[in-house]
Amino acid sequence: MNNIIYQNIIYHVSLAFASYPDPELDIFAANNVVCMTGNTAFPAPTIKPADVGVLQVAFHQAVLAGTNGGTDLTAAKKEARIALVNALRVNAAYVQSLASGSLSMLLSSGYLQTSTNHSQSELDTPAITLLENGASGQLIAHLTPVANAHSYQVKVLGPDGKQVALVNSTQARSVVLPGLTPGVIYTVQACAIGGTTGQSDWSDPVSHMAT
Repeated sequence: MNNIIYQNIIYHVSLAFASYPDPELDIFAANNVVCMTGNTAFPAPTIKPADVGVLQVAFHQAVLAGTNGGTDLTAAKKEARIALVNALRVNAAYVQSLASGSLSMLLSSGYLQTSTNHSQSELDTPAITLLENGASGQLIAHLTPVANAHSYQVKVLGPDGKQVALVNSTQARSVVLPGLTPGVIYTVQACAIGGTTGQSDWSDPVSHMAT
């Protein structure tokens, strides 16, 4: 009789958000609050999503205020960032405790998975094959899938070249970019996440007007 050995795959929540630049952390945290709110897979997070939301808003406001410089404003932004990151870390541990055996469940929380690919391989750069309008104030990016990528990041730049949004997606086919202003032309780039390099290069930029 053949002995069949089943190997359980354990998925781990990535804590890379702790080193994100301020704008990316702000967007990640806001998305996390949306994903965790009312998520029946995670009925009792250690820190309530609404409380994480309060910390995210405080951090967002501190970042805006800190653009003017000044020791006090910089210190306030740092304190707000630390409080937000600590809360996200606490809930990451909660998500890990429940979703270590289900990647789809883990990703539904708004957190990302750490890479399980230990081979030395660089990720190909995804291409934006189409950038089109969705609902009002939305663009939809269609990307080429990348082997060994477990997710994708799509960043949106305004006319002044500043990043206005960063969207994480587990699939490449159709990535919705919400919260845009109709009549404004945005530039979009995408990268793949995963592999041993962690992240691919950013794709060539593609521009389109939101409606």
